[in-house]
Amino acid sequence: MKLSTNHLLGIRDLTKGDISLFLDTAAQFKEVLQRPVKKVPSLRDVTIVNLFYENSTRTRISFELAEKRLSADTINFTASDSSVSKGETLLDTVNNILSMKVDMVVMRHSATGAPHFLAKHIPAAIVNAGDGINEHPTQGLLDAFSIKEKIGTLQGTKVAIIGDIMHSRVAMSNMYLLTKMGAKVTVCGPPTLVPKYIEEAFGVTVNYNLEETLNWCDVANVLRIQLERQNQVLFSSLREYNLSYGISRKLLERLNKDIVVMHPGPINRGVELDSDVADSGQSIILQQVENGVAVRMAVLYLLSNKNQ
Repeated sequence: MKLSTNHLLGIRDLTKGDISLFLDTAAQFKEVLQRPVKKVPSLRDVTIVNLFYENSTRTRISFELAEKRLSADTINFTASDSSVSKGETLLDTVNNILSMKVDMVVMRHSATGAPHFLAKHIPAAIVNAGDGINEHPTQGLLDAFSIKEKIGTLQGTKVAIIGDIMHSRVAMSNMYLLTKMGAKVTVCGPPTLVPKYIEEAFGVTVNYNLEETLNWCDVANVLRIQLERQNQVLFSSLREYNLSYGISRKLLERLNKDIVVMHPGPINRGVELDSDVADSGQSIILQQVENGVAVRMAVLYLLSNKNQ
Protein backbone atom coordinates (compact mmCIF):
# COMPACT_ATOMS: atom_id res chain seq x y z
CA MET A 1 0.00 0.00 0.00
CA LYS A 2 1.20 3.52 -0.79
CA LEU A 3 0.45 6.95 0.67
CA SER A 4 -1.73 9.30 -1.36
CA THR A 5 0.61 12.21 -0.55
CA ASN A 6 4.33 13.09 -0.77
CA HIS A 7 4.20 15.26 2.38
CA LEU A 8 2.61 15.24 5.83
CA LEU A 9 1.22 18.78 6.03
CA GLY A 10 -1.90 17.99 8.04
CA ILE A 11 -4.39 15.27 8.91
CA ARG A 12 -6.99 17.19 6.92
CA ASP A 13 -5.27 16.14 3.66
CA LEU A 14 -5.00 12.42 4.53
CA THR A 15 -7.30 9.58 3.48
CA LYS A 16 -8.46 6.90 5.91
CA GLY A 17 -6.06 4.55 4.11
CA ASP A 18 -3.13 6.93 4.74
CA ILE A 19 -3.96 7.12 8.45
CA SER A 20 -4.27 3.32 8.74
CA LEU A 21 -0.94 2.87 6.94
CA PHE A 22 0.81 5.30 9.30
CA LEU A 23 -0.67 3.57 12.39
CA ASP A 24 0.06 0.02 11.15
CA THR A 25 3.66 0.95 10.25
CA ALA A 26 4.10 2.62 13.65
CA ALA A 27 3.05 -0.65 15.32
CA GLN A 28 5.85 -2.44 13.47
CA PHE A 29 8.39 0.17 14.51
CA LYS A 30 7.20 -0.01 18.12
CA GLU A 31 8.21 -3.69 18.05
CA VAL A 32 11.66 -2.63 16.79
CA LEU A 33 11.97 -0.23 19.75
CA GLN A 34 11.43 -3.13 22.20
CA ARG A 35 14.51 -4.98 20.89
CA PRO A 36 17.94 -4.80 22.55
CA VAL A 37 19.31 -3.17 19.35
CA LYS A 38 16.83 -0.42 18.56
CA LYS A 39 18.46 0.85 15.37
CA VAL A 40 17.50 -0.18 11.82
CA PRO A 41 19.19 0.87 8.55
CA SER A 42 15.89 1.88 6.87
CA LEU A 43 16.88 5.50 6.12
CA ARG A 44 20.62 5.10 5.66
CA ASP A 45 21.81 7.69 3.07
CA VAL A 46 18.68 9.85 3.65
CA THR A 47 19.40 13.38 4.91
CA ILE A 48 16.78 15.08 7.07
CA VAL A 49 16.88 18.67 8.30
CA ASN A 50 14.97 19.60 11.47
CA LEU A 51 13.91 23.19 10.86
CA PHE A 52 12.49 24.62 14.10
CA TYR A 53 11.42 28.26 14.03
CA GLU A 54 9.57 27.84 17.31
CA ASN A 55 10.77 26.51 20.65
CA SER A 56 10.17 22.83 21.16
CA THR A 57 11.66 20.17 23.39
CA ARG A 58 9.41 17.10 23.19
CA THR A 59 8.65 17.17 19.47
CA ARG A 60 12.20 18.00 18.39
CA ILE A 61 13.78 15.31 20.59
CA SER A 62 11.17 12.76 19.44
CA PHE A 63 11.93 13.48 15.75
CA GLU A 64 15.70 13.42 16.36
CA LEU A 65 15.44 10.07 18.13
CA ALA A 66 13.22 8.65 15.35
CA GLU A 67 15.77 9.77 12.75
CA LYS A 68 18.67 8.22 14.66
CA ARG A 69 16.78 4.93 15.12
CA LEU A 70 16.27 4.84 11.32
CA SER A 71 20.01 5.59 10.66
CA ALA A 72 19.25 8.85 8.82
CA ASP A 73 21.76 11.71 8.57
CA THR A 74 20.33 14.73 10.40
CA ILE A 75 20.93 18.49 10.47
CA ASN A 76 19.42 20.48 13.34
CA PHE A 77 18.53 24.07 12.61
CA THR A 78 17.01 26.51 15.11
CA ALA A 79 15.93 29.96 13.99
CA SER A 80 17.22 31.80 17.06
CA ASP A 81 20.87 31.04 16.28
CA SER A 82 20.62 31.26 12.49
CA SER A 83 20.60 33.80 9.68
CA VAL A 84 16.82 34.13 10.17
CA SER A 85 17.56 36.47 13.08
CA LYS A 86 19.52 38.57 10.56
CA GLY A 87 16.50 38.87 8.25
CA GLU A 88 16.89 35.91 5.89
CA THR A 89 13.56 34.75 4.43
CA LEU A 90 12.11 31.27 4.88
CA LEU A 91 12.62 30.41 1.21
CA ASP A 92 16.25 31.66 1.26
CA THR A 93 16.98 29.51 4.29
CA VAL A 94 15.44 26.41 2.77
CA ASN A 95 17.08 26.89 -0.63
CA ASN A 96 20.44 27.16 1.12
CA ILE A 97 19.74 23.95 3.01
CA LEU A 98 18.51 22.20 -0.14
CA SER A 99 21.71 23.10 -1.96
CA MET A 100 23.26 20.69 0.56
CA LYS A 101 21.06 17.95 -1.03
CA VAL A 102 18.56 17.38 1.76
CA ASP A 103 15.84 14.74 1.20
CA MET A 104 13.33 15.69 3.89
CA VAL A 105 12.47 18.74 6.01
CA VAL A 106 10.78 18.47 9.43
CA MET A 107 9.42 21.92 10.14
CA ARG A 108 7.83 23.76 13.07
CA HIS A 109 6.79 27.35 12.50
CA SER A 110 4.62 29.92 14.30
CA ALA A 111 2.98 30.96 10.99
CA THR A 112 -0.03 28.92 9.89
CA GLY A 113 0.61 27.44 6.42
CA ALA A 114 4.43 27.73 6.47
CA PRO A 115 4.99 24.00 5.68
CA HIS A 116 2.41 24.20 2.86
CA PHE A 117 4.34 27.16 1.40
CA LEU A 118 7.57 25.12 1.46
CA ALA A 119 5.92 22.11 -0.16
CA LYS A 120 4.95 24.29 -3.15
CA HIS A 121 8.48 25.61 -3.65
CA ILE A 122 10.96 22.82 -2.91
CA PRO A 123 11.28 19.19 -4.03
CA ALA A 124 12.06 17.68 -0.58
CA ALA A 125 9.37 15.83 1.42
CA ILE A 126 7.93 18.12 4.13
CA VAL A 127 6.75 16.97 7.56
CA ASN A 128 4.73 19.52 9.53
CA ALA A 129 5.87 19.44 13.18
CA GLY A 130 3.32 22.13 14.09
CA ASP A 131 2.28 25.29 12.24
CA GLY A 132 0.72 28.20 14.11
CA ILE A 133 -2.72 27.27 15.46
CA ASN A 134 -3.43 25.11 12.40
CA GLU A 135 -2.24 21.50 12.81
CA HIS A 136 0.22 19.18 14.52
CA PRO A 137 -0.29 16.00 12.48
CA THR A 138 2.29 13.71 14.11
CA GLN A 139 0.78 14.49 17.54
CA GLY A 140 -2.65 13.63 16.13
CA LEU A 141 -1.29 10.33 14.82
CA LEU A 142 0.49 9.40 18.05
CA ASP A 143 -2.62 10.25 20.10
CA ALA A 144 -4.72 8.02 17.83
CA PHE A 145 -2.08 5.26 18.01
CA SER A 146 -2.10 5.48 21.83
CA ILE A 147 -5.92 5.33 22.00
CA LYS A 148 -6.03 2.34 19.63
CA GLU A 149 -3.32 0.57 21.64
CA LYS A 150 -5.19 1.11 24.92
CA ILE A 151 -8.85 0.69 23.82
CA GLY A 152 -8.34 -1.64 20.84
CA THR A 153 -10.15 0.48 18.24
CA LEU A 154 -10.90 4.04 17.18
CA GLN A 155 -14.28 3.20 15.60
CA GLY A 156 -17.04 4.16 18.06
CA THR A 157 -14.63 5.18 20.86
CA LYS A 158 -15.85 8.27 22.75
CA VAL A 159 -13.06 10.84 23.00
CA ALA A 160 -13.33 14.14 24.88
CA ILE A 161 -10.88 16.92 23.96
CA ILE A 162 -10.74 19.26 26.94
CA GLY A 163 -9.25 22.73 27.39
CA ASP A 164 -7.96 25.46 25.11
CA ILE A 165 -9.53 24.31 21.83
CA MET A 166 -9.25 27.69 20.12
CA HIS A 167 -5.44 27.93 20.22
CA SER A 168 -4.60 24.24 19.91
CA ARG A 169 -3.20 22.74 16.72
CA VAL A 170 -3.27 19.38 18.57
CA ALA A 171 -7.06 19.71 18.92
CA MET A 172 -7.41 20.42 15.19
CA SER A 173 -5.39 17.36 14.13
CA ASN A 174 -7.18 15.16 16.67
CA MET A 175 -10.64 16.26 15.50
CA TYR A 176 -9.80 15.68 11.81
CA LEU A 177 -8.30 12.25 12.52
CA LEU A 178 -10.75 10.86 15.07
CA THR A 179 -13.87 11.84 13.12
CA LYS A 180 -12.37 10.35 9.91
CA MET A 181 -11.66 7.08 11.70
CA GLY A 182 -15.16 6.76 13.19
CA ALA A 183 -14.59 7.91 16.78
CA LYS A 184 -17.20 10.06 18.55
CA VAL A 185 -15.74 13.38 19.68
CA THR A 186 -16.90 15.97 22.21
CA VAL A 187 -14.94 19.15 22.94
CA CYS A 188 -15.16 20.77 26.35
CA GLY A 189 -13.79 24.01 27.73
CA PRO A 190 -14.74 27.57 28.68
CA PRO A 191 -17.03 29.14 26.01
CA THR A 192 -14.30 31.74 25.34
CA LEU A 193 -11.86 28.96 24.36
CA VAL A 194 -14.20 26.95 22.10
CA PRO A 195 -14.70 28.44 18.60
CA LYS A 196 -18.36 28.96 17.67
CA TYR A 197 -18.04 27.20 14.28
CA ILE A 198 -16.53 24.00 15.63
CA GLU A 199 -19.58 21.69 15.68
CA GLU A 200 -20.47 22.42 12.07
CA ALA A 201 -16.88 22.44 10.77
CA PHE A 202 -15.67 19.25 12.44
CA GLY A 203 -18.78 17.18 13.16
CA VAL A 204 -18.09 17.16 16.91
CA THR A 205 -20.28 17.90 19.93
CA VAL A 206 -19.65 20.78 22.34
CA ASN A 207 -20.30 20.48 26.08
CA TYR A 208 -19.25 23.17 28.56
CA ASN A 209 -19.80 20.92 31.61
CA LEU A 210 -16.64 18.99 32.51
CA GLU A 211 -18.19 16.33 34.76
CA GLU A 212 -20.91 15.50 32.19
CA THR A 213 -18.24 15.23 29.49
CA LEU A 214 -16.04 12.91 31.59
CA ASN A 215 -19.02 10.69 32.42
CA TRP A 216 -19.73 10.37 28.68
CA CYS A 217 -16.22 9.67 27.36
CA ASP A 218 -13.91 6.65 27.25
CA VAL A 219 -10.81 8.82 26.76
CA ALA A 220 -10.08 12.37 27.94
CA ASN A 221 -7.38 14.15 25.92
CA VAL A 222 -6.53 17.16 28.08
CA LEU A 223 -4.88 20.18 26.44
CA ARG A 224 -2.49 22.74 27.84
CA ILE A 225 -3.71 26.29 28.39
CA GLN A 226 -1.64 28.21 25.81
CA LEU A 227 -1.18 31.56 27.49
CA GLU A 228 1.56 32.49 24.99
CA ARG A 229 -0.95 32.41 22.11
CA GLN A 230 -3.68 34.39 23.86
CA ASN A 231 -3.63 38.10 23.13
CA GLN A 232 -6.61 38.90 25.34
CA VAL A 233 -7.98 37.74 28.71
CA LEU A 234 -10.19 34.70 28.02
CA PHE A 235 -10.78 33.52 31.62
CA SER A 236 -10.39 35.24 34.97
CA SER A 237 -7.42 33.30 36.42
CA LEU A 238 -5.63 29.95 36.29
CA ARG A 239 -7.12 29.11 39.69
CA GLU A 240 -10.60 29.83 38.35
CA TYR A 241 -9.86 27.66 35.29
CA ASN A 242 -8.66 24.81 37.53
CA LEU A 243 -11.83 24.95 39.64
CA SER A 244 -14.09 24.68 36.57
CA TYR A 245 -12.05 22.62 34.09
CA GLY A 246 -9.12 21.08 35.98
CA ILE A 247 -9.21 17.29 36.40
CA SER A 248 -8.59 16.11 39.95
CA ARG A 249 -8.47 12.67 41.57
CA LYS A 250 -11.63 13.56 43.48
CA LEU A 251 -13.47 14.34 40.24
CA LEU A 252 -12.38 11.04 38.62
CA GLU A 253 -13.57 9.11 41.69
CA ARG A 254 -17.05 10.67 41.32
CA LEU A 255 -17.43 9.23 37.80
CA ASN A 256 -19.36 6.01 37.23
CA LYS A 257 -16.45 4.39 35.34
CA ASP A 258 -12.69 4.51 34.77
CA ILE A 259 -11.56 6.65 31.85
CA VAL A 260 -8.21 6.94 30.07
CA VAL A 261 -6.41 10.28 30.59
CA MET A 262 -4.05 11.71 27.94
CA HIS A 263 -2.09 14.97 27.54
CA PRO A 264 0.20 16.09 24.68
CA GLY A 265 2.56 17.84 27.14
CA PRO A 266 4.02 19.88 28.62
CA ILE A 267 1.53 19.69 31.51
CA ASN A 268 0.61 22.71 33.61
CA ARG A 269 0.29 20.68 36.81
CA GLY A 270 -2.39 22.04 39.08
CA VAL A 271 -4.09 23.85 36.20
CA GLU A 272 -5.56 21.44 33.64
CA LEU A 273 -4.43 18.26 35.45
CA ASP A 274 -3.56 17.62 39.08
CA SER A 275 -0.35 15.64 39.68
CA ASP A 276 -2.16 12.67 41.23
CA VAL A 277 -4.13 12.31 37.96
CA ALA A 278 -1.17 12.84 35.61
CA ASP A 279 0.84 10.19 37.47
CA SER A 280 -2.04 7.74 38.04
CA GLY A 281 -2.74 4.35 36.51
CA GLN A 282 -5.46 5.91 34.32
CA SER A 283 -2.91 8.17 32.63
CA ILE A 284 -1.15 7.06 29.41
CA ILE A 285 0.93 10.25 29.09
CA LEU A 286 4.29 8.43 29.24
CA GLN A 287 3.08 5.85 26.71
CA GLN A 288 2.22 8.76 24.38
CA VAL A 289 5.84 9.96 24.60
CA GLU A 290 7.13 6.45 23.82
CA ASN A 291 4.65 6.01 20.96
CA GLY A 292 5.69 9.38 19.50
CA VAL A 293 9.04 7.95 18.44
CA ALA A 294 7.46 4.92 16.71
CA VAL A 295 4.87 7.10 14.93
CA ARG A 296 7.50 9.57 13.72
CA MET A 297 9.68 6.68 12.51
CA ALA A 298 6.67 5.48 10.49
CA VAL A 299 6.04 8.95 9.03
CA LEU A 300 9.67 9.46 7.99
CA TYR A 301 9.98 5.95 6.57
CA LEU A 302 6.77 6.11 4.51
CA LEU A 303 7.50 9.61 3.14
CA SER A 304 11.04 8.60 2.17
CA ASN A 305 9.72 6.15 -0.47
CA LYS A 306 12.14 3.56 0.92
CA ASN A 307 9.25 1.13 1.32
CA GLN A 308 8.70 0.84 -2.45
